[in-house]
Amino acid sequence: MRFLTVLSCAVMAAVLSACGGGASPPPPVTVTPPAEPPPPVTPPVVVEPPPVTPPVSPPVITLPDWYTLYNHCEHPATGQTQGTLNDELHWVYSYVDEVYLWYTELPKLNMADYKTPLDYFSVLKTTAVTPSGRAKDRFHFTYPTDVWEAMSGAGVELGYGVTWSHTASGVLPRVWAVAMVEPGSPAESAGLRRGDALLSVNGVDMQDTSTEGVAAINAALAPAKAGDSYPFVLSRGGVSQPVTLTAAKVTAAPVQNFKLLASASGTVGYVQFHDHNAVAESQLVDAFTRFKSAGVSDLVLDMRYNGGGYLVLAAELAYMIAGPDTTRGKVFEQLHRNDKQRVLSPQLFDATAAGLSPKLMARGSALPYLGLKRVTVLTTPATCSASESLVNGLRGADIEVTLIGGETCGKPYAFTPTPNCGTTYFSIEMQGANNKGFGDYADGFAPTCKVDDDLAHEMGDTSEGMLAAALNYRATGVCPATPLRNRSLKSSPLQVERPQGKQIAIRLR
Repeated sequence: MRFLTVLSCAVMAAVLSACGGGASPPPPVTVTPPAEPPPPVTPPVVVEPPPVTPPVSPPVITLPDWYTLYNHCEHPATGQTQGTLNDELHWVYSYVDEVYLWYTELPKLNMADYKTPLDYFSVLKTTAVTPSGRAKDRFHFTYPTDVWEAMSGAGVELGYGVTWSHTASGVLPRVWAVAMVEPGSPAESAGLRRGDALLSVNGVDMQDTSTEGVAAINAALAPAKAGDSYPFVLSRGGVSQPVTLTAAKVTAAPVQNFKLLASASGTVGYVQFHDHNAVAESQLVDAFTRFKSAGVSDLVLDMRYNGGGYLVLAAELAYMIAGPDTTRGKVFEQLHRNDKQRVLSPQLFDATAAGLSPKLMARGSALPYLGLKRVTVLTTPATCSASESLVNGLRGADIEVTLIGGETCGKPYAFTPTPNCGTTYFSIEMQGANNKGFGDYADGFAPTCKVDDDLAHEMGDTSEGMLAAALNYRATGVCPATPLRNRSLKSSPLQVERPQGKQIAIRLR
């Protein structure tokens, strides 16, 4: 808006002068002074309103099928939603495609060709191989959810309480033997001992290769329910030992047989550690408390049959071995996921308990530690997953780890158990690396001294081949001249087949 300025002008009246004489003078002229100029007019200030911002709608989040189809089941149980086979198959694909470490290597499959989600899941994995020619993914598996929860939480398994050692699958003659018997189990009650050789099962010779014979053997090795009974014939020292085994829900003891062994250079602690499950936490604390009180200066950790479990428990055990001075501020394991997932915080060495089983061990409880600079671990191909993370994590903190026995299984991978419709799925999600960034051991860790599992002696016996070699190497730094063969079976080296870290029962193939 403009302001108008009024200019003021002076006006002079013209005086006419007549000619002639004697004329009257003109009347006076009245001069009217100019009017005062009006004050300037200030127009009002116009305040324009702020621009109106339209409301922003929240972003639309599209959840993947494995969220929206969760527990939409073809045959729903209580608490589940009626769904279809197609719903379950789509759930499986969505879950694997989202979390699988190697999702870009998934094969192109026709979903309609599969009649169950388990059949579909079993082949929905990479077909690549490692440099040694082994399958890159040997750890793709499922469990019934109730079975998995019982195993991982309370260490409860359906079976006889036997860990079997045997020749490789498909190799004849089949040589099967008892590797370990759980205390208080049906196998212990029936008198089975480590080293007993299996001759026949369910009335069928172990060398039977017929379809019917293999099915009968598998039915007995993998009982369907508690109370199922089957005849077994074993041999001990050449003498036949017929027994009947009745399946039960067996509570396995993950930590057993800790003892103190005297040596010229100090007290050596020995402990069997079979499973990184929830109940193992308090049992390991009890063992290490006793070791600390006894002034243990060295440790032999027997993990020959430990297939893994909770990674956090491995981080706690590593701390209890090494102590705070060596591990403070260091990474126990950094888990790396695919590029669809967020970066995880590293797993540090844990100085306090996670409280995996709160009734047994309170969360945040301080852990005992030995402060060792070296540890000896007894290993076989059944030493897997979290057990290998323990070895790798300690080495990343410059703890000397000596392996006596066999090559480990080769599983630097982890997964999050994921349930749907009564089945818990395990698909490799992560690869771990230690404080030095190393995690490439898909073909396993090689032993310092190669020694076969000696089934002729009980575990923990200082005459047992692996423990004897460990104690000798500790004292002399020398491995046995030749690998010790199994002294009871006189056969090729046996293996304990516990793929995926855990197993309900071992089947013939």
